[in-house]
Amino acid sequence: MRLFPKVSIYDRYIFKQVMFATIGAILLFTVVWIAPEMLLNTIKKTLTGEYTAKTAVLVLFYELPKILGKAFPVGLLLGSLFTFDKLSKDSELTIFRAVGLSFQRILAPVLVLSLIVTWLCFVTCDKLIPLSAAKLNAINDKHPSTQYIYTQKDESGAPKLAVIISGYRDDVMHNIIVLDFSTKIYSDVHQLSNIYSAERGKYYPDRWALENITRYKISNDGIFTDIEQLKHMDILQGEDAKNAYTLMTYSTKKEREITNSDLRSYIKLLKKEALDEEYRYMLNKYLQRFFHPFVCVLLAIMGTLLGFSKPREQRLVGFTIAIGSIFVYYITLPFFDLLAEKGVLPPLVTALFPPVAFLIAIICFYKSKDL
Repeated sequence: MRLFPKVSIYDRYIFKQVMFATIGAILLFTVVWIAPEMLLNTIKKTLTGEYTAKTAVLVLFYELPKILGKAFPVGLLLGSLFTFDKLSKDSELTIFRAVGLSFQRILAPVLVLSLIVTWLCFVTCDKLIPLSAAKLNAINDKHPSTQYIYTQKDESGAPKLAVIISGYRDDVMHNIIVLDFSTKIYSDVHQLSNIYSAERGKYYPDRWALENITRYKISNDGIFTDIEQLKHMDILQGEDAKNAYTLMTYSTKKEREITNSDLRSYIKLLKKEALDEEYRYMLNKYLQRFFHPFVCVLLAIMGTLLGFSKPREQRLVGFTIAIGSIFVYYITLPFFDLLAEKGVLPPLVTALFPPVAFLIAIICFYKSKDL
C-alpha cells in the first residue's frame, strides 16, 4: 500500500504550471515593491557619489530578502489562482474531474509546492533577512545613537541603579548618567544617594567600566553635599552587565533583524526583566515567524479554490478577492501587534488569528464551490 500517491503526468504538469506562475507573481511583486522609492533613493545616492555602482547593486541585492518574505505568500496565492482560473476557462478542470480526480487529488501538487515555498519563507525570515539587514547597516554605517535607559531592580522590584546612555557604538558608550538609589524608600519616591556623570563607558563581559566620572553625593534631604572627580568606576557586574548590554543592543533593532534563536533568548530576557510591553510585542512577532510561512499553504489552497470557476464566469471576482485578502492581511498585522503589546489579547491569539481567518475563509469557499 502506497503512503503517497504515485507522481503522475498530471502532477508534473500542474506543479510546473503553478510554479512558473508563482515565480512570475513573485518577480512582479518584487519589481512593484522595489521600484518606487527604494530604487529612486539608490539611484540618487549613486549619482551624488555616496554609492559606487557596485555598492548600489549590493544595496538592492540585500533589500531582496525583506521583500521576498512578503512576496512568497502573495506569489503562491496569485500563481495558483491564475493557473486554475486558466484551467477552468480552458475546460481542463472539467476533464480532470471527468476522469475521476477529486479536488483533494487535484490539489496535491499545489500543496507540495506550497510546502517548499513555506520552507523558503521560513529560512528567509530566520536567516536571510537578519543577515541582509546587518550587511545594509554595514554599508550605510548605521549605528544606534538613541538614548537608552536600563534600571537594575532588587528582588522586591525596587530600583537599585538606573543607567542612562546618550549614545553608543559597538561596546563603547558616551555621556552616561548613573542614578544610585538609596536603600531608604519613602511612600511616594525612591531616594537617590549618588548621581554619576561619565564621559565614556565600555562594556566588558563581566562589567561596565566608566571613565572620567563626576560624582554628586546627595543627602537624605535631596541636597548635593559633595562633588568628586573619579577616573574609573565599575558598574553592573556579572550577569547584570551582560543582560543590560543585550537589552541595549536589541532595543534599537527591528525584530526582523534578529534570528529566531537570538529572538527567543531576547524574549526570555525581557520576561526576566519584567519589560512586559516589549515582551508581549516580541513574543507576538516570534510566533508570527512560524505562522506566517504556514500562511503560504493556506493561500495556495485559497488560490486554487478561487480559480475553480465556470467557463463563462468572470475571473475578476476571484482576483479581487485574492488582492483584497492580501491587503487586509498585511494592513492588519500592525493592529494585532498593538493588541499584543498592550495586553488586550495574548500574543498567541494575535499571531494565530490571521491564519485561522484564512482557514475559515477556505472552508467557506470550499462549501460555496460545492466541490
